[in-house]
Amino acid sequence: MVTMKKRSRVYESIAREHLRENRQMLFMSGPRQVGKTTIARLVADHYLDWDNRNHQQLFLAGPDAVAEKCQLAVPKKELPVLVFDELHKFPRWKRFLKGFFDTYEETCRILVTGSARLDVYRRGGDSLMGRYFPYRIHPFSVAELCGKVAPGDLITEPVSVARAQWAALLQYGGFPEPMLKREERFSTRWQVLRKERLFREDLRDLTRVQELSLLEIMARLLGGRSGEQLVFSNLADQVQVSPKTAKEWVNTLVSTYYGFLVRPWYQNLNKALRKEPKWYLRDWSDIEDVGQRTETLIACHLLKAVECWTDLGIGHFELRYIRDKQKREVDFAVIRDNQVWFLVEAKKTDTSISPALKHYQRETNAEHAFQVVLDLPYADINCFDYTRPVAVPAMTFLSQLV
Repeated sequence: MVTMKKRSRVYESIAREHLRENRQMLFMSGPRQVGKTTIARLVADHYLDWDNRNHQQLFLAGPDAVAEKCQLAVPKKELPVLVFDELHKFPRWKRFLKGFFDTYEETCRILVTGSARLDVYRRGGDSLMGRYFPYRIHPFSVAELCGKVAPGDLITEPVSVARAQWAALLQYGGFPEPMLKREERFSTRWQVLRKERLFREDLRDLTRVQELSLLEIMARLLGGRSGEQLVFSNLADQVQVSPKTAKEWVNTLVSTYYGFLVRPWYQNLNKALRKEPKWYLRDWSDIEDVGQRTETLIACHLLKAVECWTDLGIGHFELRYIRDKQKREVDFAVIRDNQVWFLVEAKKTDTSISPALKHYQRETNAEHAFQVVLDLPYADINCFDYTRPVAVPAMTFLSQLV
């Protein structure tokens, strides 16, 4: 067993910069056990957790009680950072935050953490508009394991990742505890407990789904289909629910961070598919098929990059894929401000450039087209120097992201 060592996260730098430069609250959302609380504690001057009964009483007493506890009436050279952890479990959390921020925004900075419910609320009706900026937290990536902990402007220079770190990331995934501990039995138990909490707590608390056992069956079916297109009618037949219900349940699994959807890109493309999304798990370590695991690992890295770039205000980025009626497909298209920026085809060993990659670079005028190969050794090259389709090592390419 390898002794667990803490590693710095890029999100700590992002949080510190935000809290230094902006009056708005920082909303930090992401999957369970992705490291939100650890990051929050590192930047906090005052840490209040809804799961702590004493802290619950403070929240229930109202904004003035919290302000008094944190001594906000006492002037300080630097504004103190208040962290409200798991506050979304408080039924009146939105009203509390609005009142607290409007009263005390000039005397402190505020970081709020949460998982599914916080992010679901952010995408719904928003009475806090203008009072916060959202940041979506992801597991460890190659770039972070290379030591890149300061948010850069888009693409950075490649850095070689240590072999032991690369091997741990492939085998145990990017969630901090199993990746850092690197012990098979611990990882197995951790995955079981994480799924139990997802199915028994998050889905129960967040949704009104009555047939949780059927939803759990659907989740287990999807666990073996990472990287595949979803046909909701087929999925509905297997679980014996309506296609509408199947679609709603998939969206529920997305909102609770079990997986995510990559939708097709079809603008200005003839005969491109428009409907069927592709499904990916958030944790590639649980995937047995080598090809699916490779594609999912790369998908998770790309999603982390596009969401981080968007949250930092660099531009509007999306992760899509392209497939047409002739079954020509490119695994991923990274969209920047509504234009295809670069294409990615994920491969385990194949370095022969995919004809579809060449075809769709011409059709979309994408600046770059990469065949990202998992088994290629690290090369000290800038992948983004190339505008023709090229096969590049995954270790190199992923180190240039976030």
